[in-house]
Amino acid sequence: MIDTKDILETINMIREENLDIRTVTVGISLFDCVSDDKARFLNNIYDKITRTAADLVPVCSEIEKTYGIPIINKRVAVTPLSLVGGKLDGDGYIEAAKTLDRAASALGINFIGGFGALVHKGSTRCEEALIKAIPYALAETETVCSSVNVATTKAGINMDAVAEMGDIIKQTAYLTRDRGSVGCAKLVVFANVPEDNPFMAGAFHGVGEPEAVINVGVSGPGAVGSAIRRAGDCSLSELAEVIKRTAFKITRVGQLVAHEASKRLGIPFGIVDLSLAPTPAIGDSVADILESMGLETCGAHGTTAALAMLNDAVKKGGVMASSHVGGLSGAFIPVSEDAGMISAAEKGVLSVEKLEAMTAVCSVGLDMIAVPGDTEASVICGVIADEISIGVANGKTTAVRLIPAYGKKEGDTVDFGGLLGRAPVMSLRPQSPAEFIARGGRIPAPIHSLKN
Repeated sequence: MIDTKDILETINMIREENLDIRTVTVGISLFDCVSDDKARFLNNIYDKITRTAADLVPVCSEIEKTYGIPIINKRVAVTPLSLVGGKLDGDGYIEAAKTLDRAASALGINFIGGFGALVHKGSTRCEEALIKAIPYALAETETVCSSVNVATTKAGINMDAVAEMGDIIKQTAYLTRDRGSVGCAKLVVFANVPEDNPFMAGAFHGVGEPEAVINVGVSGPGAVGSAIRRAGDCSLSELAEVIKRTAFKITRVGQLVAHEASKRLGIPFGIVDLSLAPTPAIGDSVADILESMGLETCGAHGTTAALAMLNDAVKKGGVMASSHVGGLSGAFIPVSEDAGMISAAEKGVLSVEKLEAMTAVCSVGLDMIAVPGDTEASVICGVIADEISIGVANGKTTAVRLIPAYGKKEGDTVDFGGLLGRAPVMSLRPQSPAEFIARGGRIPAPIHSLKN
C-alpha cells in the first residue's frame, strides 16, 4: 500500500531538495558493427547508435512531464572501441571518436562513453593504438568520454599501463589547455571497472551485457542531508536508519523511471545505480551530508568513518528498493562537482591524502581533482598507483580523474562550468616515484584473489 505521506515527502524532495534522476543511459553493443573497411565501420557505429537511441531524449522529456521528476542527463555508453576497432590505427580511432561525437550531437545527449580499453593484464595492438589516440580524441570532440581499466583484484595492477596513463593525462591537459585542461575531466583510470555504470566519464557497455540496455543513475545528496537535519540529535544507529529509509525512497524513484524508459523505448532494463552524485548547486553536496552528521568541516578527523557509515546505509536502503542495483552505487566525492568539497579544499582542511583515505570506503575514487599544471607525469602515475591499489586490495572499484590544469598552480581555481563545476588547484607531494614506476611489469594480485 502506498503511503500518502511518502508520496508528499518524495514530491518535496524533488521540489526543495534537488532530488533528480542524474542520468538515463542507453548501453549499446557495437559488436555487430565490426568491419575491415574503416568507412563502413564508422557508418555502422553511427547508424547503430542513432537508430537504437533515437527516442531517448523525447522519451525522457515525456517521463519528466508525466511524473514531474527531473532527468538531468541523457547519455549513451557503447562497447569499448578497442574491442571492435579491428585494425584501426591511431588516426582511425580519432575518426571513430569524432563519429561518436556526431552521433551524440544528432541524438541531443550530453555525453557518450566507450572510447576506452581494458588493459588490466596487458594490451593488444588495438588497445595500444586507442590509448595513444585518447588525448587527440578528447581534444577534438565535445561529448566523448574515455576510460581505461588498468587493474583488477584477480589480475593485479598493470604498471606499464599506469605509466602510460600518466603521459596520456599530461598530453590531454596540454591539448585542452585553452579550456582549463577540461579534456582530463572526460578521462578516468579504473581498477575493477563495472560494466554497467551509467555515470560518465567511466560508462561503457560491457561484454556481458545484452544488445542494448537501460541503466539509470539516481542522485539525492540534498534529500539525504535534509533528512539527517530533520532527525536532530539522535544516535548513529538511528541516523543510519534515517539514511536507509531516504535511500529507499530515492532508489524507488530511479526504479520507476528506469521501468518507464525501458517500456517506452523497447529496451531492456538493466540496473539502477543508487549513487549519491553531488552537483555544484548549494544544498546538493555529499560534504554537506557529512557535516550534517556532526563534522565541523568535511576533511576533519572522523570524515572517513562518517563516509563509511553513509555509504553502507545508502546501499542497504537502495537494495531494498530495487532487485537490480549495479554500477558504482554509494557516495561520490568529486571535488569540483560538490560545493561543500570545494569549500573544504579552499579552507585547506580537505587534502588529496584525506580524499585517498575516504576512497577506501566510498564508491569511486580520486575524482575531479585539479592539480598544478606542471605536475610531473611520474607523480600522476604514483597517485594512480596508490588509488588503484586500494581498489585491488579491497576488491572494490576505485578510479582516478586528475586534472593537471595547464598554467595553474596551487591556490588557483579552474572553472569548467555546468555539472563539472569549478576546482581549487590542490597540492601533490613533489617527491618523485619515477624509479618505482619505471620498473614496469605487473604488481601481482593479492592472495585473497585466489577464490576458485
